[in-house]
Amino acid sequence: MTENAGMTRTRPRIRVAAYVIRNHAVPEVLVFDHIGMPEAGTQVPAGGVKSGEELEEAVLREVAEETGLLTATVVRQIAVEGKPHPDTGQPRRTTFFFLQASAETRDAWNHQVKGDGEDAGLVFACRFLPLPLEQPLADDQDAWLGHIDPRWTTVTVGSQ
Repeated sequence: MTENAGMTRTRPRIRVAAYVIRNHAVPEVLVFDHIGMPEAGTQVPAGGVKSGEELEEAVLREVAEETGLLTATVVRQIAVEGKPHPDTGQPRRTTFFFLQASAETRDAWNHQVKGDGEDAGLVFACRFLPLPLEQPLADDQDAWLGHIDPRWTTVTVGSQ
């Protein structure tokens, strides 16, 4: 018998996250806030991959469900991050994608989340923020922006 016998290992939840970039006067990234839940922080569209779903399909679905944006296109995969959920500690493996939005995409809007996930029915305030970001996103979701363009690395003042 080995040392690890009897121990179960939790499989990571497979997820995707979207950096939807709009090239306006300056490059901007699509983010949202939960209306009435400021503690959730500012986030990019992200969520779980359904059984049998391709990663690119999943990221487009998450963008549509969480923001209502149907015209974004996948440019490329940026990074894969293995990191536990900040509240539950559940293992996660998130694939980050770079997506492009039309320069004509509106600046800001509210969207009621679609789909069958735990956030269905919530209302998100969606908007584009200029890059580089002045503040980090929730759960350090901005960590890979610099892999699209090094100038997009989030500017942070001091250390915590």
